[in-house]
Amino acid sequence: MLSLADFLATHTFRQMVLGCTLIGALAGAMGCFIYLRQRTLMSDVIGHAATTGVMLAFLIGAAVLGVDGRSLWLLVIGSVLIGTLAAVLADRIAASTRVGIDAAMAVMLALFFGTGLILLRVIERSSLRGRGGLKDYFFGNASLLTTSDVRTIAVLAVLISVGLALGYRALAVHVIDPVAGSVAGVSARLVSPLLLVGVAIAVVVGVRAVGLILMVALAAIPPAAARQFTRHLHTMVALAAAIGAGGALIGSYLSVAFGKVPTGPVIVLVLTAALALSLLFAPGRSVLRRAAL
Repeated sequence: MLSLADFLATHTFRQMVLGCTLIGALAGAMGCFIYLRQRTLMSDVIGHAATTGVMLAFLIGAAVLGVDGRSLWLLVIGSVLIGTLAAVLADRIAASTRVGIDAAMAVMLALFFGTGLILLRVIERSSLRGRGGLKDYFFGNASLLTTSDVRTIAVLAVLISVGLALGYRALAVHVIDPVAGSVAGVSARLVSPLLLVGVAIAVVVGVRAVGLILMVALAAIPPAAARQFTRHLHTMVALAAAIGAGGALIGSYLSVAFGKVPTGPVIVLVLTAALALSLLFAPGRSVLRRAAL
C-alpha cells in the first residue's frame, strides 16, 4: 500500500489531489442552493448536457480556431454555455407548460446527451488533431490533470467564491423563499440563471477528473450530508464544501493506494459513506436516535 508521504511526493498525484479537492469543495458549496430548491438533478442535466458542450467546443477550437481543442478553458466555456442552456430550457418548459420539472429535465438530459454522442462519433471519424481521449470525459481520469488544469480550476473556484460572497443574500432569499425575495426586490429572472451558471461551472470543472456521469454525486451528496447537521444556509454551504473537499482528498488517495482504481467512483463511495454516517449520527437528526424514541 502506498504511504501518504510517497503519495504526496509524486507530482502527478499532487496535481490530482489539488484538482479533485477544489472540485469537491466547489461542487459541494454550489450544490447546496439547488438542493434547497429541490433541483438537485439539475446538476445531472448540466453534466450530461456538457457532453454536447465539450464536443462543440472541441470542434470549434480544432476545426475553426485552429487551437488545441482540448484546452480546459475552451471546454469549460462550451460546456457551461450548453449546460446552462439545458437547465434554463428545462425550467422554462416546466414553468410555461403542463410538463413537470422532472419530465422536462429528463427530456433535456436525453436530448443534449444524445447530441453529444453523435458529435463524438463525428469527431472520431474526422482527422482533427487531439480527437483521441475525448471518451475520458464520460468517466473522468484525474491522473490526467495538468498544472494548467489545476490553475484553471483554482481560478474558476476563486471567481465562483467571490460571486457567491457578493450575491449570497440574494441567492439565500431566492432558494429559501422566492415569494419573499420577489417582494424584497430580488429578481428571480436574474438570480435563477446566474445560479445555474454557477452550478454549471462547478459541475463542468470536474468533468475531466470525475466524469460527466458521476459529477452529480459531488453536487448532491455533500449538501445532503451537511443538511443533517444544520438549518443555517451559510453553515451548510461551508460544511458541504468541507465534506466535498475531504471526500475528494480521501478518495484520491485511496484510488491510488489500493491499486490505482478509477478516482471518480472511489470519491463517490467515500462521500456516500460520509452521508451514511451523517444520517446515523448527526445530532438532532440521527436515524438511530429516532429509532430509539
